[in-house]
Amino acid sequence: MNTPAHTATVPTEPAFELLPWLRRNRQALALPVMFVAAVLLFSAHAPGFLGSDNLTNIARQSVYLLIVALGQLIVLVCGGLDLSVGTVVSLTSVVSATVMAAVYAAMPESPGLAIGAGLLSGLLIGVIVGGINGLGTTWLRIPPFMMTLGMSSVLFGVTLLVSGGVPIYGLPPELGKVFGFGEIAGIPVPALVAAVLVVGTYVLLEWTRFGRHLYATGGNQRAAELSGVRTGRVIVTAFMLSSVMAALSGLLLTARLDTGESNIGASLPLESIAACVIAGVSLAGGQGRTLAVLLGTLLIMLVQNGLNLMQVGAYAQTMAIGAILIFAMALARH
Repeated sequence: MNTPAHTATVPTEPAFELLPWLRRNRQALALPVMFVAAVLLFSAHAPGFLGSDNLTNIARQSVYLLIVALGQLIVLVCGGLDLSVGTVVSLTSVVSATVMAAVYAAMPESPGLAIGAGLLSGLLIGVIVGGINGLGTTWLRIPPFMMTLGMSSVLFGVTLLVSGGVPIYGLPPELGKVFGFGEIAGIPVPALVAAVLVVGTYVLLEWTRFGRHLYATGGNQRAAELSGVRTGRVIVTAFMLSSVMAALSGLLLTARLDTGESNIGASLPLESIAACVIAGVSLAGGQGRTLAVLLGTLLIMLVQNGLNLMQVGAYAQTMAIGAILIFAMALARH
């Protein structure tokens, strides 16, 4: 009786399935897809969008938000949130302008001294505000959202008290010539400052012990403490870095505007958080990359610039940024 021959079966690789792959990688794909979509949309409907002058303008305008977003990234990575960055920018602008105007009026022959005093006062504001935010979060156990929201309200009141709600003039002309519109080797000084901060933030997060402690604290604070990480110090330092970067942005904006303004940072909390979330930074902490935040910032500025060229109003631009943030958050959900 003949028996059927046994044939060996060769295992086959599972077929590539597009939809499951897209679901698994939806967050990583969100930023490049939105970036390409924005470029295609505005290049088709916004006159002059891809012109060299307009692209240079976008790069210049991105500097100030990028600096604030880098500080926001550091706080988010360690599990925090900083809603006071906008008022830090405003208060820095007002206080540094007041100091510079007073010193320059007293000693007009020493503009460098006036600029130095203004820069020092602005950076001091960043250190103090960041320290208070960090200590309130660690020592008093106030949630970062409420701590920085309350601080934002306090700083806004101080800003109006110092400025009286009016712009502050009388700054040394050298401030705008150097830090507002100055160039080194053909590169604008604000762009150089931003580039240095991008490199510094990347090195800090990727190559230093403090960076590893930031990710560990944001990923699991209790486990980090049991591993010997001084999480309280890490959190306070993160908030201080965020506020100092916001103060730097305020100083550069003051130089560009040649005046101290009390309302220049109003949109920066939302925009800086949006730039980070779009870039895949987790609001729960422990996740986020510097170069992705750079792209997220550029995306926001592309959208704002394109809408301006299409003559869309400021209110609609705010709606667009909010919609992008909601879309990014929806993709980030697992």
